[in-house]
Amino acid sequence: MIKKAIRKVARLIGNSITIPDSPHDETVLLAIGAMLSKQQYSMNSNNLNDYEFKIFSQFGDDGIIQYLIKHVEIRNEIFIEFGVENYLESNTRFLMMNNNWSGFVMDGSEEAMNSLKNQAWYPNYCLTHQAVFIDRDNINALLESTGFSNIGLLHIDLDGNDYHILKEIAMSGLNPSIIIMEYNSVFGKERYITVPYDRNFVRTKSHFSNLYFGASLPALNHVATEKGYSLIGCNLAGNNAYFLRKDLLNEKVKEVSVGNAFKESKFRESRNADFSFSYLSGSQRLEMITGLEVLNIITNQPEKL
Repeated sequence: MIKKAIRKVARLIGNSITIPDSPHDETVLLAIGAMLSKQQYSMNSNNLNDYEFKIFSQFGDDGIIQYLIKHVEIRNEIFIEFGVENYLESNTRFLMMNNNWSGFVMDGSEEAMNSLKNQAWYPNYCLTHQAVFIDRDNINALLESTGFSNIGLLHIDLDGNDYHILKEIAMSGLNPSIIIMEYNSVFGKERYITVPYDRNFVRTKSHFSNLYFGASLPALNHVATEKGYSLIGCNLAGNNAYFLRKDLLNEKVKEVSVGNAFKESKFRESRNADFSFSYLSGSQRLEMITGLEVLNIITNQPEKL
């Protein structure tokens, strides 16, 4: 797969590239990513999805982020990312390693956070980390403890209380240029809903299906708008939504509607009661969690899926 990608990049840029003996070497991945990032300068599209590519992100978010930092005013090249597990697959790792951004990452697993210091690349970058289970009561103190302000990017991926945490964050000091939020496309694009707040929410325990978590795109867009941010698109995979501070909108990065931005996820990660994969797709996923309680964030009243 990597060798095929190298050949494709070589054709695109018209250069001869020697394919290394170790295709999984991170140096190779970084070189491919750097070339794909530079290639974006020759593209003429305002559609975020046209710029997608994956190096360390789960889907095409590495490419979207590279496009945005080329066309958005960034005061401080600093990121904060929540819910990174061991950070090997994350949305800010390529940003750190390709663009030399500094950052702070958090995850609830102490083992995962401690493993970062064992990575060969760890001493080469300004990355701080903390093992902590994030909730509404500690989030602002955690962010304040970083000493960061006017950061370039904030990414929230908690698989649960994402809406509630975003709503709680005081943006005045942090003031991120870009916010990335995970949304649950199974909840659809019409309803303003989220799972009710539960300080100890764990996706894999909330319902065996693994489909009951997070918030709908309309709900996240509502709270982001209240905080001064505009929806600018979603990744093709249908799990991450991108928001830009309203004063930074420009000809290359424009606001879009929820209807135009929404992408339905296609990955089949649903589970049976014995935690084996059930491979549900489309409307089958919503049927599996029909009847579970959600919170309407407009009325602040519980509803049923």
